[in-house]
Amino acid sequence: MSVESDLINHFYTAFQQRDWATMAACYHPDVQFSDPVFIDLRGRQPAAMWRMLLESASELSVSFSSVEAENGQGSASWVAIYPFSQTGRLVENHMHAQFEFRDGLIWRHRDRFDFWAWSRMALGPTGLLLGWTPFLRNKVRKTAQQRLARFTDKHPEYR
Repeated sequence: MSVESDLINHFYTAFQQRDWATMAACYHPDVQFSDPVFIDLRGRQPAAMWRMLLESASELSVSFSSVEAENGQGSASWVAIYPFSQTGRLVENHMHAQFEFRDGLIWRHRDRFDFWAWSRMALGPTGLLLGWTPFLRNKVRKTAQQRLARFTDKHPEYR
């Protein structure tokens, strides 16, 4: 196992334990994070996002597998099971993560998941009917960004 594989394992083990501070410590100061909802978070923003999500989650189960890393790149598969805060509906989101490393830390982190599948679980009929549309995707992104902005306003260490 490589040092980079160990870092990915350390990151997801911290995630399972809801240890946002350890997750943040795995990131390079110039990290860039992106997924279908949070697009192009940089610097302290990814750490703020994880802290916000972990502190607001009433219930959360995280599992991960297929950790691989070599030549400055890595990947993992992971699953998060949680009730979506806005609807209370249970979500089982399957994700694939890709990583790039710099200075022994995660420098680029990109999560991919099926937004339509997620929206069907999280939003029910609305997600089923509109989850494939740019309209709903953009609305969810905007709401998430506003929530993150409010969180960082309350936590100046992330500015």
